[in-house]
Amino acid sequence: MGINKVILVGNAGKDPEIKHLDKGVSVARFSLATSETYRDKDNQKVTNTEWHNIVLWRGLAEIAEKYVKKGSSLYIEGKIRSRTWDDKDGKKHYTTEIVADTMQLLGSKQSSDGSAPVTEAIQNEDVPGIPHEEDDLPF
Repeated sequence: MGINKVILVGNAGKDPEIKHLDKGVSVARFSLATSETYRDKDNQKVTNTEWHNIVLWRGLAEIAEKYVKKGSSLYIEGKIRSRTWDDKDGKKHYTTEIVADTMQLLGSKQSSDGSAPVTEAIQNEDVPGIPHEEDDLPF
C-alpha cells in the first residue's frame, strides 16, 4: 500500500491546451509554476521556480477551459504520474505529470465574462461523468 498525493499552489504558465476526445471526454494540459524565496549566505534574495505539468480530465478540463488563463493562481491536488513514449523517429521521451483530481481558483480576478470568480474547490467526484473511487481504508 502507498500514497501518491501532491498539493501545489502556483500560477498557470500558459493558457490550458484543450483536446476533445471520443465520447465527449476532454483533457486539459498546462504548466504550473511554484516558487520559493529565501536569503543566501550573503543575505541576497534568491527565488527558485519549479515547473509542473498539470493534466485535468473531463469536467475539470472543461472548467479549466472556461476559467484558467496564463497567470491564474491555482490550488491543485492530485497524483504524480510518469510516462514514456517513442516518437516517430524512435526516440524515447519521458515526462512527469500531476494528474489533478481537485482544483481551486485563487485570487480575486473576475472571469472573462465579468461574472464573479470561481473560488470553491472543484473535485472529480463533484463533476458528472467522473467516477468517485471509494476509500479502501480499514477505518
